[in-house]
Amino acid sequence: MRHKAVECEVRTKQIAEGFQNCRSAFTAIGDETRQLILQVLLESDLSGIRVGEIALKTHLTRPSVSHHLQILKEAGIVAMRKEGTKNYYYLSMQETQWKAIADLVNLIYESVRHISEDADR
Repeated sequence: MRHKAVECEVRTKQIAEGFQNCRSAFTAIGDETRQLILQVLLESDLSGIRVGEIALKTHLTRPSVSHHLQILKEAGIVAMRKEGTKNYYYLSMQETQWKAIADLVNLIYESVRHISEDADR
């Protein structure tokens, strides 16, 4: 029984650290406008999309799109590359927080699954 308590304590600490590390990412993706922008990015190819194209697809103004993209970029949700004077925004596994978010959600899911199994006994 002691082993389970230690395992639970370790998992709880990992979840707390995960929340701390992903806090700004969760805040950034919690906004409906940014969710809309993320949907557009998911529909575009991986080479990236420019602010003007996102504005057209979302029916938002360019300044609004730029503002929200900056928040997403600072939170580690969206990556950007420059090509001359043009900025292209895209989603990337290596350059963003998506893996950390997925790991945290999976850790929480596993914890809930363990709790549920214990309750069923």
